[in-house]
Amino acid sequence: MSIYSSKTKWKWALSLIIICIIAASLWYNNRLVRQFILDEQKNLIIWADAVQHRAQLVESTELFFDKLQEEERAKVEVLAHATRMLFASDNSTDQAFYLKIISNNTTIPVIQTDRDFKTISGRNLDFDIDAVAVLEGSLKEEFTVYDPILISSYGIVNYLFYKDSRHFTELRHYLESLIQDFFAETVINAASVPVIITDSTKTQILNSANILSQYANDTAYLLKTVESMYSLSSPIELKFGENTNYIFYSESQYIVRLKTFPIIQFLILALFFVISYFLFSTARRSEENQVWAGLAKETAHQLGTPLSSIMAWTELLKINGENEIADEIDKDVSRLGTITKRFSKIGSVPMPVLTNIGFVIEDSINYLKKRTSKKISFIINKSQDEIIVPLCVELFEWVIENICKNAVDAMNGEGTVTIDYFIEGKYCVIDISDTGKGIPRAKQKEIFNPGITSKARGWGLGLSLAKRIVENMHNGKIFVKSSTINKGSTFRIMLRVK
Repeated sequence: MSIYSSKTKWKWALSLIIICIIAASLWYNNRLVRQFILDEQKNLIIWADAVQHRAQLVESTELFFDKLQEEERAKVEVLAHATRMLFASDNSTDQAFYLKIISNNTTIPVIQTDRDFKTISGRNLDFDIDAVAVLEGSLKEEFTVYDPILISSYGIVNYLFYKDSRHFTELRHYLESLIQDFFAETVINAASVPVIITDSTKTQILNSANILSQYANDTAYLLKTVESMYSLSSPIELKFGENTNYIFYSESQYIVRLKTFPIIQFLILALFFVISYFLFSTARRSEENQVWAGLAKETAHQLGTPLSSIMAWTELLKINGENEIADEIDKDVSRLGTITKRFSKIGSVPMPVLTNIGFVIEDSINYLKKRTSKKISFIINKSQDEIIVPLCVELFEWVIENICKNAVDAMNGEGTVTIDYFIEGKYCVIDISDTGKGIPRAKQKEIFNPGITSKARGWGLGLSLAKRIVENMHNGKIFVKSSTINKGSTFRIMLRVK
C-alpha cells in the first residue's frame, strides 16, 4: 500500500499523535498549576494563622490599655473621695492624710469646679488654672470625654473633671499606630495575594494590596471584589476590643495566569498546526498544479509533432486517391487535435465562452455512443431547450467524457447512462447516473484524488482532472450525489449560469 493512497490513514494517525502531545502537555501543565495552588494555599493558611496571632497580640494590648484606663478612673474616684472627705473632716490628722492622697496624683489632669462650672483648683495641667475662670468651650469638651465625678459635702456641690494622663495618651497613640502598622504589614506580608481589609459592616474599605493600580481607589470595584473573594473563601476575622475587622483574600494573579496558560498554550498550538497545515496544503496544491500544468503542456507538445506528420501523410493519401482512408484518419487527427487543445489549456488561464450546455452534452454523448458497446444506452433529459453557461468547451467535454467512461466501466459494458440537466437557483445542475456497481461511502470523496482507481491498469487521473476543470477553471462543484452498491451512482455537476 502506497503512502499516497493511504494518506487519509496517515492524517488520522498524525492527528492522533498531535492530540496525544497536546493532551500530555495540558495534563502536565495542569499538574504544575495544581501544585502551585496547593503551595499557595499552604502559604495562605500560614499567613492567616500569623495574622490571627498578631491580631490576638494587638487585642491583648488593647485589653491592657482598657485596664489602664479603668485604673486611671479608679484613681480619680479615690481622688474625688479624698477631696470629699477632706471637706467633711474636722480632724487635722485626717485632713493631712487626704491631702497626701490628693498630692500623690502627679499624672492625671483634673479640674475641680462648682456647680456653675467655675474653676476652683486644678492639678497636672499644662496651663495656669487661675487664668481660667469658667470651664467652657473646647476646654470643657476636652475634659468631658469621661463623665465628671460629683463631690457633695454639707450641701456644697462640686465637680471633678479629668482626662487621660499624658502617659496614657501617648500609649493610646502608640496603640493606634500599632493597629495601623498591623493593617499595613498584613497587606504587605500577603505577598502576591490580593487582600482587602474592611470594617465590621464589610462595606467600608480600610486598606488593600495587590489590586490592579487603576482600581486601587475605586470603592465600588473593591466592594465588588470583596463579594467575589467572599464567595471563594471565608474572611479572617480580627477583633480589637469592641471593634471587628475582616481580611478578605483570593488567589494570586500568578495562579490565575497559570490556570489560563494551558488554554492559551493549546490555542497557540492549535493555531500553529492549522497555519502549518494550511501552508503545507497550499504549497502541495501549488506544486501539484505546476506538475499538472507541466505534464499537460509537455503532452500537448509531444502530440504536436506526430500530428503534423500524420496530417502530411493524409494529404499524400488523398493525392494517391485513398480518400476514404484519408477521411477516417482526418477524423482521428481532429480528435487528437481536440485532445491536444485540452492539454494545452490545462496549463493556461481558461477563457469561458457563453455556450448552450445542451449542445456540449449532446456532442460529447454522440462521440461516446460510437465508441462504446451497443449494450450501453445513453439517455438525455433536459428541462428546457436552451441553458446558457460560461464554458471552456474543450475542457468541459473532457469532464462529461471522463464521468461517462467511468460509468461505462462500472457497468461492465452493459447498462444505462442517464444525463439530466436543469436550472436550480443560480446554478445549472447536471446529474450523470449509471446502473453500475456503485461506490462505497468511505471512498466517495477519495475517488477525486489523483491515483485513486479501481482499474488494474488505471492511473486514477480522470476524476481528478474533472474536479480541477469544474472547480478551478469554472468555479463550479462536482461530487457524488448518491450511490448504492450494485444499483448505481449519480454524479452531480453544478455550474453558475450567465
